[in-house]
Amino acid sequence: MSKIKVGVLGATGSVGQRFIQLLENHEYFDLVALGASDKSAGKTYSEAMQSRWKVSPKIPEYAKNMKVVKCNPSDTPDVDLVFSGMDSDVAGEVETEYANAGVMVISNSKNHRTDDDVPVLSAEVNPEHLDVLNFQKTSGKIITNSNCTIMGVTITLKPLMEAFGIESVFIVSMQAISGAGYPGVPSMDILGNVIPLIGGEEEKVEMEPQKCLGKVVDGKIKSADFKISSHCNRVPVIDGHTVCVSVKLKKQTTVDEIKKIWNEYQGEPQKLNLPSAPKKVIDYLEEKDRPQPRIDLMNGNGMTTSVGRLRPDPLFDFKYVVLSHNTIRGAAGAAILNAELVYKKGLLRAK
Repeated sequence: MSKIKVGVLGATGSVGQRFIQLLENHEYFDLVALGASDKSAGKTYSEAMQSRWKVSPKIPEYAKNMKVVKCNPSDTPDVDLVFSGMDSDVAGEVETEYANAGVMVISNSKNHRTDDDVPVLSAEVNPEHLDVLNFQKTSGKIITNSNCTIMGVTITLKPLMEAFGIESVFIVSMQAISGAGYPGVPSMDILGNVIPLIGGEEEKVEMEPQKCLGKVVDGKIKSADFKISSHCNRVPVIDGHTVCVSVKLKKQTTVDEIKKIWNEYQGEPQKLNLPSAPKKVIDYLEEKDRPQPRIDLMNGNGMTTSVGRLRPDPLFDFKYVVLSHNTIRGAAGAAILNAELVYKKGLLRAK
């Protein structure tokens, strides 16, 4: 079976690097194009990166001598799909150009997340949202990931919503510096410090889970009706977003019942045995002081959502802690899993 030819846009950035790392020897996809800024275009990938490769000890051999091109369809004529890790300042227009050219786009940028015919897809949470692709007017289709902060949170809320319903959620995030992209946050700002503001983050956190957990109605996604309040903070951790969650449910339940539901939760990627799907979607850790980024970040190769400290909440019903890998589960890994789901469902074929 022919592999799907894919490209990575924003290939020199932190999320772009993760794409290149995770796509090496992929079962379904063949990475044939690396797109980046005019400054990098024309160079080999290793020349463009110089000392900027940060996600592993070495650039994968298969990517070192690939020529970097500009991010436009005419420079990547052979691709069937592009993964976009571009900066939101330029991503929206470029992604639309690719969709108009008949290329499927799976994006990590925020630009199209609020479009009511574009799914904010989390493969284990809302695969039915792919139905809205039929209503997109472009010949290629656009799918987005959610914001990395709420990726793991939404995964934990999905089984709770199915079993008990959700009235409201309160979130306090402690977000890693890699979420700011390379070179991240200046050391004088972040070392020994917590920054209680991440521009635009709280607005995304308070909107995107409802869309992810919503329903498709008449070709558009109707958001779920619960409310979220959030505080978002940048902390001196390299990778891994830790989020403290309090949730008020519509039906009564117990700590033990929630743990059981979480540990048994499976999504469509697990049933289809997709290459990037973790065996456990949610891993509840019984230790009193877990999860911790240093210990638990690579659970399920960075794709499992680690959860702990579930207990009653005197203001809501329950409170707990979520940890997810922000550049794997929250970005490149989730986008690749979404693409695997689309491929396996027959919505993506080689030209």
